Amino acid sequence: MSEAAEIWNGLNWNFLYELLAAIIPSLLCLTLHELAHGYVAYRLGDDTAKNFGRLTFNPIKHIDPMGMVMMVALRFGWAKPVPVNMRNFKNPKRGMAVTALAGPMCNLLLSCVLLFVYGLIFLPLSRSGGTFAELVLGTVSTASYLSLALAVFNILPIPPLDGSKVVFSLLSEEKYFKLMRYERYGMYLLVLLMVTGVLRMPLSVVTEFLYKKLFGIAELAFSLTQHF
Repeated sequence: MSEAAEIWNGLNWNFLYELLAAIIPSLLCLTLHELAHGYVAYRLGDDTAKNFGRLTFNPIKHIDPMGMVMMVALRFGWAKPVPVNMRNFKNPKRGMAVTALAGPMCNLLLSCVLLFVYGLIFLPLSRSGGTFAELVLGTVSTASYLSLALAVFNILPIPPLDGSKVVFSLLSEEKYFKLMRYERYGMYLLVLLMVTGVLRMPLSVVTEFLYKKLFGIAELAFSLTQHF
């Protein structure tokens, strides 16, 4: 028992807390991102995502292992793409563009909501103190940042990211469908650009800039708590 207790006490709990505070926000951001794609596609007439069981809050249905690792390690990643059959849309290109935009817009909204929540809970949790309070505040702020980072990353016009589908929708039918055939190869390019740091630095700069601007939402919520 004494040996087990020593091992238990010797564990690096700070590392485990930090890992937990990164994994939970990543699961939340990626799940809602893909769910938004599937739901909007469904509302526009395509039930492919619904038939594949992707209109769910279950993160296991949406997670791509490599994208999840990238999200936790580099703060930029992706989930398993929701299947969409654009032929079910009345206007295929426009429907695909709107469906693509749903993911980043959902993440932007989620980031704003979480910042507001952070501002509301900051004062009471700071007063209580303790590891639990730090974990909650850290998790909420990390989730807000990661959600914004996911929106920024996915709006890039590089296939198969959402931004490419929006840009491609402006092309002629012939060029659109031709480029869509090669979008799967874009993922290899993205991984290379992220691992080598070519994309990571500019994406971090943009995300940090936007996060500082949006942090006014948290400050507004914090000011409200001072009246109670």
